[in-house]
Amino acid sequence: MKNLLFLLLLSSPVFAQQSKSEMEKFADFSKIEKVEDQEQQYNEMLKTNPVDPAKPDMYQEYRAQLATGWLTKGNFERYWYYKNMHPKFNGLQLLYLTYALEHLLDESNDPAAVEKVSADILDDLQKGRMTDGMGRTQPLMEVNAAANAQLGNIKPALDMLARSSEVKDGTREMRYFKDQKSNYLNRFAIVMLAAGKSQIAFDTLSKAFKDADSNPAMVATFRQVYKKVKGTDKGFEQYLSSLQTDAYNECYSEVEKMYIESPTATLEGFFPKKNEAEKPMTLFRATKPVKDISLPDLNDQSVHLGEYHGKVLTLDFWSTGCTPCVAAFAGFDHVVADYKKDSFQLFVVDLFEEEKDVKAFVAKKRITLDVLRDEENKVYDVQGTPTKIVYDPAGNIRFYSAGYAGSTDREYYKLKSMVEIVKARYNKG
Repeated sequence: MKNLLFLLLLSSPVFAQQSKSEMEKFADFSKIEKVEDQEQQYNEMLKTNPVDPAKPDMYQEYRAQLATGWLTKGNFERYWYYKNMHPKFNGLQLLYLTYALEHLLDESNDPAAVEKVSADILDDLQKGRMTDGMGRTQPLMEVNAAANAQLGNIKPALDMLARSSEVKDGTREMRYFKDQKSNYLNRFAIVMLAAGKSQIAFDTLSKAFKDADSNPAMVATFRQVYKKVKGTDKGFEQYLSSLQTDAYNECYSEVEKMYIESPTATLEGFFPKKNEAEKPMTLFRATKPVKDISLPDLNDQSVHLGEYHGKVLTLDFWSTGCTPCVAAFAGFDHVVADYKKDSFQLFVVDLFEEEKDVKAFVAKKRITLDVLRDEENKVYDVQGTPTKIVYDPAGNIRFYSAGYAGSTDREYYKLKSMVEIVKARYNKG
């Protein structure tokens, strides 16, 4: 999708007429962890420098940020308070508004509120009051359709779902946004179930879980569908487990082909080639053994990777502006949980960014993974993110890969497969 550029995340017409210092002020404001603290600072700004009647849009980017923050927190009243001031949302804010609505829909606490907000944003997009440079129209339509289905508004739900499939340059099949395809399949099943087409919903979700186009939020929907089709939810766990096992085994078979047989402590990795004629492009350069590498954590304390000798060590390289990087973290969380008492360690290594910026992002997004930093990208010279490197307990590189797997479950299965294969081969050797 040609408009899908990282530069769009931080660009908007608002900033075009602002000085660098004003942009920096807003950037600092955006990094404040709690929306309550953002609102307090905003109110202090208004007291110190009230809105000039001749410049009514003075703080519109701040009001957009507050609206986004309150919706993310699930406070619809405060969201509408700022939204009704007609702020101009930038691309990153639209992305987070969509994420917030998807999360709120999955919680199913207030589908009417979700329907109202999503319909309003879609209306803004249609009338040009908001601009979608990142393909968010399609998931917003899917959210609106599912919310309408939960409210019993079947025809509007079916109509909106059909319209979503007609969106030009749709992004469902792109492995870029978190759970893009699996979220769609979940919303599709919700609408089918409400429309009395339970078998279609059942077949859709069965295939989704079997193909690893799935995520944990889909389980609740699948249970409802299973019960409707079978008349009881008895046997659901066993059926779901069989599908998940099939998906894991398929991922295991794919990953097994990527295993690096020859022990090597250093390696130049390459991007996957699309065809044999394509010239290899360097992905990273691991020029020294991992035991000799140290990187700072978010408290600027040096972490010596050699201390993890004897463990399966995984390094995943990312940055805060890399949407697919952060999308993968949910799958990593599940792997880390599986190996809490095992000989496994995962670090997500941020590249290019200052400690304070990474620290603020991690706190705001509640990332619980162990974070290291390589601000100058000196250690591995990574040329694309996300990039993953997996070491065996002796410090040999056994796997590397690039990109987001496309769903939380597939990301989980792939990394878990890598860990299990390394453990099995290492113990056998």
